[in-house]
Amino acid sequence: MSAILSRISVISLVTVLLCSQFATASAVRQTKGDFEDKFRQLDEVLPTPNIYRNAAGEPGQQYWQQQVNYQMDVTLDEAKRRLSAKQQIQYKNNSPYTLKYLWLHLDQNIFKNDSMAEMSTDFGGVGRRGPATSIGEGDITARLSLEELRRQQFMADNELGFQINNVKNSKGKTLAATVVGTLMRIDLDTPLKPGQSMEFSLDFAFNIVEEDAVSARSGYEHFPDDANEGGNDIFLLAQWFPRLVAYTDYEAWTNKEFLGRGEFTLEFGDYDVKLTVPADHIVSATGELQNSSKVLTKQQIARLEQAKTAKRPVFVVTEEEALENEKAGTNDSKTWHFKADNVRDFAWASSRKFMWDAKGYQQGGKEQPLVMAMSFYPKEGGDLWKKYSTESVVHTMEVYSRFSFDYPYPVAQSVNGPVGGMEYPMITFNGPRTKLQDDGSRTYSQAEKRFLIGVVIHEIGHIYFPMVVNSDERQWTWMDEGLNSFLDGVAGREWDPTIPWGVEPRDIVDYMKSDVQVPIMTQSDSVLRLGPNAYTKPAAALNILREVILGRELFDFAFKEYAQRWKFKRPTPSDFFRTMEEASGVDLDWFWRGWFYSTDHVDISLDRVYQLRMDTKDPDIDFARERQQELDKPTSLFVERNKAAGKVLWIDKNKDITDFYDENDRFTVTNKERNAYNKFLADLEPWERTAFERAVKEDKNYYVLQFSNLGGLVMPILLQLHYTDGSVEDQMIPAEIWRRSPKAVNKMIVTAKDKVLKEVVVDPKWETADVDIENNYYPRRIIPSRVEAYKSDKSKAKVSRDIMQDSKTKLKDPAEKTDEKLKEGN
Repeated sequence: MSAILSRISVISLVTVLLCSQFATASAVRQTKGDFEDKFRQLDEVLPTPNIYRNAAGEPGQQYWQQQVNYQMDVTLDEAKRRLSAKQQIQYKNNSPYTLKYLWLHLDQNIFKNDSMAEMSTDFGGVGRRGPATSIGEGDITARLSLEELRRQQFMADNELGFQINNVKNSKGKTLAATVVGTLMRIDLDTPLKPGQSMEFSLDFAFNIVEEDAVSARSGYEHFPDDANEGGNDIFLLAQWFPRLVAYTDYEAWTNKEFLGRGEFTLEFGDYDVKLTVPADHIVSATGELQNSSKVLTKQQIARLEQAKTAKRPVFVVTEEEALENEKAGTNDSKTWHFKADNVRDFAWASSRKFMWDAKGYQQGGKEQPLVMAMSFYPKEGGDLWKKYSTESVVHTMEVYSRFSFDYPYPVAQSVNGPVGGMEYPMITFNGPRTKLQDDGSRTYSQAEKRFLIGVVIHEIGHIYFPMVVNSDERQWTWMDEGLNSFLDGVAGREWDPTIPWGVEPRDIVDYMKSDVQVPIMTQSDSVLRLGPNAYTKPAAALNILREVILGRELFDFAFKEYAQRWKFKRPTPSDFFRTMEEASGVDLDWFWRGWFYSTDHVDISLDRVYQLRMDTKDPDIDFARERQQELDKPTSLFVERNKAAGKVLWIDKNKDITDFYDENDRFTVTNKERNAYNKFLADLEPWERTAFERAVKEDKNYYVLQFSNLGGLVMPILLQLHYTDGSVEDQMIPAEIWRRSPKAVNKMIVTAKDKVLKEVVVDPKWETADVDIENNYYPRRIIPSRVEAYKSDKSKAKVSRDIMQDSKTKLKDPAEKTDEKLKEGN
């Protein structure tokens, strides 16, 4: 390794890092007045601990949360694609405050043309929709996608949003209700004091959106009106009823407008819901089915019982039964009755297309020893869903329970429909399907297989976070998406590590060095790029925290402590940060500050390596070594060329003229130096002489490595040391090395005399999300890449229209064009 060779004396051994010869030439060297404390404590940022949330990150002695119970009778009008319902709500005020009014979410109002979400949408799209429009270059021509036109037309042609009537208290008295966008305030006729409960009721209805048209979190999907499909629908119903806004100790009413991106935080409660649907529909819902004998056949009930102990999923509703349902159609209806205890929301799905499989997950424990993992999907799901959906549900529970708590509910469901991936208590909506081929078979790509397994793991994982650990998604998306993405990466890699799960540190590098970042702690609706900000970056950060900084044992203990502390409660970021530190015993304020509160990135550069050897102080040894070092230097080019030309030196032509210095040079040792050496030894204390003579005898290598922090984010320095004998050694320098000098540091590494460094690599396994791996090598490596030869395609260049020639073109019959496409397809 071309390290810079130098010598180190015993006097300067402990102070060498202060010497100017080892000061880095990097521009990021600390200067007077620009010091930034990367390890400053978070106390000034986090809320002050109180009786509701203590300094350890636990629920405080007087922690409280509200209780809201719902009873609903719902009717699905399939023909009109309209839902209507009667709702009774019981609200218990567990807070220490008196409430004069209640706030409710009206999420369906987001589809109104005058909603804040719609009115504030910029030309590039917002919310769950990707950019539907764009501006071209040059003449600034606007482009409008057909998908966007479809969305606008659907919203113009349909009356959307809630219709709410008969808001009354338990005595039948009308309560004043004021709608504010996607929220509604109900004024109480009598203030609700601490510890008191009240009941009220209302009627509501709305037209269900077509999910494919508006790209929502729920809605219906209509299949083609042909002999194969019969024009059937799948209905996914979520955010479908007026729901109480959470009232919290940290924000009071969390009544932020729903803009489409930031989801929600809700109160826990018990649900009693009756769903009246066409008689040939199969229904999946939050909770346990209460009247199976009225909606299922005896054979289907027996299959469900069999599934409890089956090794593989058992069909409760077979594919053949689902196909018969699709063909028949009916004007009759059935009412499915579900109950769910201690959930924060309720969602459901209904279709005559559904087949239904189930498998019991025997998790043991006292709380919920048996969980029924179930999947609902149409024939379009094919073998992809038959093989992998329910098995993925079970795998998720097995892994997540290790990191948190036993799955607390009786069912866990995966439902196929138009929504690509969404989660609610006990039920998830997942999108991938098979493709019907000309020979009647159904196939799926490797990407679709991976997508299904990944989305099921992710969405079922959400039942833990945030459906049980009830974080506020509208405020802090990362608290459910980031934590869940970290865990779905754990579960996914335990399923198949060759699938790219997108949670490795390397997966976030491009985002971290981009100019479109905002801190992770940004409110959900203000995040510029939600995917990398709320999912990938926090997941990668937690991966680094587990694998690099804390280690698995400390991390897993602390993370599980957090999950169990806040099970069925409402944590905030400070509760997570404090619990992880308190339970691990490690100060992580620098980590939270850098990764969650800043847009700094990791870029640690290894600038120089100095190889130092110990001076013996013995002039007969040290002077001889210095003479040899002088001789080893390259000869002057001038001198070489004179010699080659046969030039005779003056001193060679006049050898009779000599003096003392022709026999002695500046490296000649005199007794004066020997006396000084002997005096130096004599003046040493016994312990000093022992340490010095041992160091001279051992003659170790002292390497000083110079690092600069170009990205601003302090991190541990992971080193891989390669030696000339072929051996390799890994070392980790803790992040605390940057504490007093966050821009540049030096680190000494001492090796045995025969252990000579050949190469040093920083972060060789890409474990810290370092954005520039090329400055991690010393000596610098040749950057590997590829070059491709190509021929310029001039036909793709923009040319003007030749109208004279184009006017000769014959007009084709559109039907003929369709026939040509069919031929191409065959």
